[in-house]
Amino acid sequence: MLLNLIITNFAIIDRLEVQFDAGFNVLTGETGAGKSIILDAFGLLLGDRARPDLVRAGSEEATVEALFDLAGRDELRQTFAESGFPFDDELVLRRVVQSGGRSRAYINGRLATLAQLQPLSEQLVAVCGQHEHQVLLQRNVHLDILDRFGDLDEQLRAYRDLYQKRQDVVRQLERLEAAERDRQQRLDFLRHQFDEIGTAQLSPGEEESLAAERLLLQNAERLAAITRGGYEALYEGDGAVCENLGRLTADLQSVATVDPELGSLAETVQRCLYELEDASTQLRSYIGRINFEPERLEVIAERLSILTRLKRKYAPSESEILALQDAMGREIAELESSGETRYKLADELADLTARTLRLGGELSAARRKAARPLAKMLVDELNDLAMSGASFEVAFDPLNQPGHDGLEKAEFMISLNPGEPLMPLARVASGGELSRLMLALKRIAPDADKVPTVIFDEVDAGVGGAAATAVGSKLRSVSRMSQILCVTHLPQVAAFADHHHRVMKREAGGRTLATMACLTGEERVREMARMLGGAQVTEQSLLHAKELIANSTAV
Repeated sequence: MLLNLIITNFAIIDRLEVQFDAGFNVLTGETGAGKSIILDAFGLLLGDRARPDLVRAGSEEATVEALFDLAGRDELRQTFAESGFPFDDELVLRRVVQSGGRSRAYINGRLATLAQLQPLSEQLVAVCGQHEHQVLLQRNVHLDILDRFGDLDEQLRAYRDLYQKRQDVVRQLERLEAAERDRQQRLDFLRHQFDEIGTAQLSPGEEESLAAERLLLQNAERLAAITRGGYEALYEGDGAVCENLGRLTADLQSVATVDPELGSLAETVQRCLYELEDASTQLRSYIGRINFEPERLEVIAERLSILTRLKRKYAPSESEILALQDAMGREIAELESSGETRYKLADELADLTARTLRLGGELSAARRKAARPLAKMLVDELNDLAMSGASFEVAFDPLNQPGHDGLEKAEFMISLNPGEPLMPLARVASGGELSRLMLALKRIAPDADKVPTVIFDEVDAGVGGAAATAVGSKLRSVSRMSQILCVTHLPQVAAFADHHHRVMKREAGGRTLATMACLTGEERVREMARMLGGAQVTEQSLLHAKELIANSTAV
């Protein structure tokens, strides 16, 4: 509910801070005192267009700020959080209008656009009387009101869950159908690439191995010359090292008995001889393995060229190319089976559509059943509100396909005079009539719009006597479920208020100022007397005012 309203430098308001309470709050005051200005301030909070003339003359900017207590309103908390404006139990709306006409909006201190402010603020406050904020003129809420009146929320939730599943399948099919046009082209492309990689018969590390083999082949002649020369120098050629070391070993061994030190040297030379003989054997073997085939070099060059092309086209290494080929294989399998998937989805869609239509049909029947008592109860309420002779009906417009809210749209139709045809609300109802219609709906379906604070303006337009008393009584009744603010000129309505605020206009320092005060006790009685008898308050009007208040309390 609305806790606090602060208006600064707005029209003829210098600074106005008002605290509001739960229940039924009325705003009264003489014509021109500034009640409409306060409604204009609420309009700004609801996203009305900012105008430069709203800023008080001589001021740079005007500010309207409202504090709301929303404890326990979990749905509102979730809605605001999803829009990027989380709050705990309290929420602040603020609108600043500069003298040049530009404006800024804030939700809990965070800058907001008007596109964000409007739908969110209208979930906090509903203004009944000004067409631009009349929730009843929004055709999309008529089904919501009917469903809440008929206690169809659970039935609607079950339908929406099934409808959402159906929509998920519809979107999957749409994606498949959109992809079908490119499927064959994509499949051919993937198969070509898959076969190209498969034909190459890659193996990890192959390129490195081939590069090493190519290097050997390119240097085969040089390797052969060096190894053959080494073999001849060590073992086979004239004056070979091994031959000379053999003779030296024998000579040293022959004198080892003369000097044992030379025997030790003979052993050392002999070990070297063995190692060199082994090296010469390895050289001879290496010579035998050297490949001088130029054809093999051509094969390697061609293979490396294939690998280079595949790396340039697909991935930097053989292992990554092979991983990509595996991924291609999986996608090819998915594309080849897409037809089967499409058939399965089509069957699933047919099943979900049948179930959605069945639940939707049950919901439609329940709505039509609830529409009859809604119309009867609403007409009965309107009879008490100076709208006797009115007739009301909920018109249903079937949809070609299941929708988010069911199988139809709904619109409230009304006739205000006997014999006149039923027509949409916006075409036949004035601001006051719309306000009384909203009051009647709030009476028979208190949770119809789930808005915690409702402001009624013009609800008493054109009524008086018993009808005015009925308006006041019904407003107080509704205020037990929602906080009510009502601008009224009728004492019969004001008498039922829990909290009475008077808007006044005075002059200070040569300028006109609008102020507002909460009235209690004798102050409230005098204001009621003024409303009864005009500017001249008499003893009789005071007694009448007390009587009105007492009678309303007894009701």
